Amino acid sequence: MIIEQEEKFNHVLSKIEGTPNEQIFFNTFLEEYPEDWKQLKITFSKFNRSKQFGKTIPLPKPEVSLRKEIRVWLKKQ
Repeated sequence: MIIEQEEKFNHVLSKIEGTPNEQIFFNTFLEEYPEDWKQLKITFSKFNRSKQFGKTIPLPKPEVSLRKEIRVWLKKQ
């Protein structure tokens, strides 16, 4: 899965003209991979519905999660 994500990020990077920043990268990712974005939101929604009061492990919102992954990946580049 990590290799697949790396390939997707490389593909998104190739679509961006000029210097990429986090916001441009995020928007381009959403345009190129709407199904992945939909799956992240579905996973988050299912997790929130399955929570039991007082027994939860916080799951970051899909926006926060994806932005963090993008930020880390861009720093490696």
